[in-house]
Amino acid sequence: MIQKFSMKFFIDTANLAQIKEANELGILDGVTTNPSLMAKEGIKGEAAIINHYKAICELVDGDISAEVIATDFAGIVEEGKKLAAIHKNIVVKVPMIKDGIKAIKYFSDAGIRTNCTLVFSAGQAILAAKAGASYVSPFIGRIDDSGWDGVQLIEQIVHIFSIQGFKTEVLAASIRFPNHIIRCAEAGAHVCTCPLDSILGLLKHPLTDIGLAKFLEDAKKTQ
Repeated sequence: MIQKFSMKFFIDTANLAQIKEANELGILDGVTTNPSLMAKEGIKGEAAIINHYKAICELVDGDISAEVIATDFAGIVEEGKKLAAIHKNIVVKVPMIKDGIKAIKYFSDAGIRTNCTLVFSAGQAILAAKAGASYVSPFIGRIDDSGWDGVQLIEQIVHIFSIQGFKTEVLAASIRFPNHIIRCAEAGAHVCTCPLDSILGLLKHPLTDIGLAKFLEDAKKTQ
């Protein structure tokens, strides 16, 4: 069946320079972040993190996933409300745990969009979708690391959501290389979030380099 959407490209980073570079390609639809990515950029403290999210929102006009750190229902709700208040494009990123599902339902009822992260099974994806998550994020690279095929999980979840009529989008995460992106597109992922290197890797092919060098060489002969 022909799908009626084109896969969105998100960049998975908290690095402002990388976000800007990806955005300048003209193909960027959003950003995903997590505490590890924030720590990698040396962003510490609630005020600094909020300001950093504001800076990201100023760079990209698209959904920006901002992850909670709390793992209890009350804490997730409190953090999520603060994050959602930063900007209209913020999507609250919630872990796939029992209290996370409860919080996703709470946020859904309150009109706050969510991204359920750390999804590793179709069952988890179903629960998140049923609770009203805007996105579910299967970590395909980590599934590959465990000896299974992460892209097959993307295909399975997409198929289930289509049959059941869930509006939740499947966001392929933990991308390791350009071919992951291509396979996720084939599997019907609604979104693919990738490091900058993987996005830029799609540009590369040795025959393109050889062909361009030949064209430029021939062009000199016409001058």
